[in-house]
Amino acid sequence: MTADSAQTIARTAADLASRILALPETDARRLVAIAGPPGAGKSTIAEAVVADLVARGAAAVVMPMDGFHLDNRLLEPRGLLARKGAPETFDFGGFAATLTRVRDEPSVILPVFDRAREIAIAGAGEIGPQTRIVVVEGNYLLLDEDPWRALAPLWDYSVFLDVAFSELERRLIARWLGYGYAPEEARAKAMGNDIPNARRVIRNARAVDLRLKG
Repeated sequence: MTADSAQTIARTAADLASRILALPETDARRLVAIAGPPGAGKSTIAEAVVADLVARGAAAVVMPMDGFHLDNRLLEPRGLLARKGAPETFDFGGFAATLTRVRDEPSVILPVFDRAREIAIAGAGEIGPQTRIVVVEGNYLLLDEDPWRALAPLWDYSVFLDVAFSELERRLIARWLGYGYAPEEARAKAMGNDIPNARRVIRNARAVDLRLKG
């Protein structure tokens, strides 16, 4: 990451943190959605926003939706293994129920996705009673398709990261290269699954509180 990129992320995070802190007070936890296509930088922005919030004294954490990936043992018989990462390859019911619990319950145990092994690990994360702001990041949080549109009432604030396809392609190929894939395999992984998912996310995104160009 260049110095200019780091400064841009820091400025964006500071602005988002200020917007979140300006939301009306509530007894429930605040849930903030940061969504966008694969490769848009959701986790980077979410982590920077939470770091800024914590620096200002707010009790905030990041909650990725990736922990709700269906396991390969379920995807293979459904014919969905090659589409892993598409909306239908997630446990939407479990994710939605967990978000409702996060909003209302003092302590919630979460699954965490290990991207290197491409598996979800049960019981690997926790949101404790001290946490008041949860920044949720994921591709499909703001997808205007059933069943995902049912999440809309849960969000206190919603952000969509909009990045040009040429840049998404570059980032996604670089991501797979980073996992040890050969250049041809990395490109095939990105173009065969990630980019179709990205088009779907951008095409079917619902109205949001803030849309950020990347």
